[in-house]
Amino acid sequence: MTVRTILEEKGYDVQTIGPDVKVRDATHMLAEKRIGAIVVTDAERRVVGILSERDVVRVVGVDGPGRLDDPVSAVMTTKVVTCDGNETVHQIMEQMTAGRFRHLPVVQGGKLVGIVSIGDVVKHRLAEMERESHQLREYIMTA
Repeated sequence: MTVRTILEEKGYDVQTIGPDVKVRDATHMLAEKRIGAIVVTDAERRVVGILSERDVVRVVGVDGPGRLDDPVSAVMTTKVVTCDGNETVHQIMEQMTAGRFRHLPVVQGGKLVGIVSIGDVVKHRLAEMERESHQLREYIMTA
């Protein structure tokens, strides 16, 4: 199974913001959309960063709530790991585990086309395991 398979099922919609948006506004967006991260893009939809709940908790926990008035660019993660639609679920699971992150922007031709979360990966992996289990039961019943 590939990243493209996941996106075709869940959709290609991804929430983005610009780097100059205040952290406070970004946190409202995270809460309103019930998402754990938001991709920061430039005008051409190229990924320039990602802002996660962890980023917000880290800076507010260390520096206080005054940081909520900073631009997203001041607190976002700038070394964003991305993937493309042809990568396998196994490959991105390894990347997410090794990098200890839960959101992976999907890029095609240098531009953002979607996002995959660890929840998406787990959901699709469980469905795959259920299909395999069903196929094994069918095989045993007909053997």
